[in-house]
Amino acid sequence: MEIFYYMVFGGLTAVVAALELSKSNKDRVNTSSAFNSFKNNYLLVYSLMMAGDWLQGPYVYYLYSTYGFGKGEIGQLFIAGFGSSMVFGTIVGSLADKQGRKRACVTYCITYILSCITKHSPQYKVLMVGRILGGIATSLLFSSFESWLVAEHFKRGFEQQWLSVTFSKAIFLGNGLVAIVAGLFGNLLVDSFSLGPVSPFDAAAIFLAIGMAVILSTWSENYGDPSESKDLLSQFKGAAVAIASDEKIALLGAIQSLFEGSMYTFVFLWTPALSPNDEDIPHGFIFATFMLASMLGSSIASRLLARNTLRVESYMQIVFIVSSAALMLPILTNFLVPADLEKKGGSISFSGCIQLLGFCTFESCVGLFWPSIMKMRSQYIPEEARSTIMNFFRVPLNIFVCIVLYNVNAFPITVMFGMCSIFLFVASILQRRLAAIGEKPKTEDWAMMKERNSEVEPLNDA
Repeated sequence: MEIFYYMVFGGLTAVVAALELSKSNKDRVNTSSAFNSFKNNYLLVYSLMMAGDWLQGPYVYYLYSTYGFGKGEIGQLFIAGFGSSMVFGTIVGSLADKQGRKRACVTYCITYILSCITKHSPQYKVLMVGRILGGIATSLLFSSFESWLVAEHFKRGFEQQWLSVTFSKAIFLGNGLVAIVAGLFGNLLVDSFSLGPVSPFDAAAIFLAIGMAVILSTWSENYGDPSESKDLLSQFKGAAVAIASDEKIALLGAIQSLFEGSMYTFVFLWTPALSPNDEDIPHGFIFATFMLASMLGSSIASRLLARNTLRVESYMQIVFIVSSAALMLPILTNFLVPADLEKKGGSISFSGCIQLLGFCTFESCVGLFWPSIMKMRSQYIPEEARSTIMNFFRVPLNIFVCIVLYNVNAFPITVMFGMCSIFLFVASILQRRLAAIGEKPKTEDWAMMKERNSEVEPLNDA
């Protein structure tokens, strides 16, 4: 069965290469040299930031286990990370809008570097602090950089469609190529050079420091709401009003939470799904295959986003339905393909091969999802509270992931996959609704909502 892995990887490589090399003028967006320089600078920084993140991922659980912690204690550390992102995410998002997105991106680098340093300690409390810092950093990574990019893009007078070019390239590089190279580099440090499981975290800190230097030397500052009198609570209220009063923003937040919740749950489930009887599977190679599938999705997204006649709201309905069907495969194979419960170990089973193909399809949908959701966020979320609202979206996501982590052994794996499949199908229904109302003008802009909110507060005080 080992040849199967190489066939899947080779097939995906050939398709990605063919898609990239066969792009015609209609698949490309004509841009300016000034924009290309701006885009390349952002892609460099984003790739360094993602390298710092991807280098750590495969070794977090392994490092904790080498320090002698059990599954329960490690689970608590992971829950602390997601809980920290949930609790502090909205706060740091609001501070990014208020104090500056460039400053928030630098804070991400510093916070994540400190989190990496804590990995040198085998003390549980120190590692817990590191997870909390990592949760804060994650919130900044998935809000501040995008918020800075969107604001700076329009401040420099570039066309809105050009944003899709940066988004698709960022996902192709940062969530695809960089992830593969980071995985191989981490493996080189730990296994080939025998530098120990903490070495990828040291390498991550170096990449983050280099990225921070580029940010400090080349980026300008931009802000959300410029009003100096607005405190943090008012920023929260304004963001909540924006979500509650604009159905498009609320739908976008629900769609994002449903998809990302399913995606993060999949991260915990794919290993036991492919090796239910302790089959010997090449985790690193499969991870690289998934990242290649994600690159395929982002390559397809770049073609779709380049077409002015095709709305992102329309094709994303299909993406969610396909992803829902892909995560139904473990349930279908469980019923249709008989499992040999007596056999332990060995190579991947026939049902595992089918599921692997389905999981690669899902990862391709992930590659399509990221640049597409970024494009929709740039259209619907008001600039004044972009980071705040984006981190509001992550609150239900983090609650969901914490619940899944806490109860990961309480339900059969087929139930978990079925739940994710249902969530993705619901996301497709919500996406259909968003497509129907997406062209309607906003009922209120940010200034009007803020004025209405300020008028309500004195009445409440009275």
